[in-house]
Amino acid sequence: MGVGSFITLGLIVVLVIYLISIYNNLVALKHNVSKAWSNIDVLLKQRHDELPKLVEVCKQYMGYEQETLEKVMQARSQVQSAQESGDMKALGAAEGQLRLGLGNLFAVAEAYPDLKANSNFQHLQERISGLENAIADRREFYNESVNRLNIRIEQFPDILVARNLGFKAADLLEFEEEEKADVNIKALFE
Repeated sequence: MGVGSFITLGLIVVLVIYLISIYNNLVALKHNVSKAWSNIDVLLKQRHDELPKLVEVCKQYMGYEQETLEKVMQARSQVQSAQESGDMKALGAAEGQLRLGLGNLFAVAEAYPDLKANSNFQHLQERISGLENAIADRREFYNESVNRLNIRIEQFPDILVARNLGFKAADLLEFEEEEKADVNIKALFE
């Protein structure tokens, strides 16, 4: 075996090691996306469990605000459906509607001093607000993980490994601009 054969064999070994490294990095990124989604999923389930309690407490005080309560529960149902289907675009839209509904609910609750003073309402409002903040933090981490994966599977030479081994781009969890806007409290009381 000549020097040329050793060089060729050495290059092949280096190339194989490099391709294995690319593959392992892509696998790690894919699992980071899954882990980030699992963190959001847990928080969504916790919030999902808290919302009926909040609505029940509010029903005791807000007899004339059925539409607001129904919108929150309808949005909750849409979030659950999108979550179960794994459709990030639908989940983003449903989340926006739920956040808007909760904002409206908390704004309307301002007109009910007895409700605002209720310890169950205060606890649930704090709990749900805390979960909302945690979901926003986790969504940022999820989107960063998705972005890293999507960039890597489009870069050369990673794209060669990604295409041949079935790595797919993941969807970002995004909210529409109007769904992120502040609630118009004045309009709620007109």
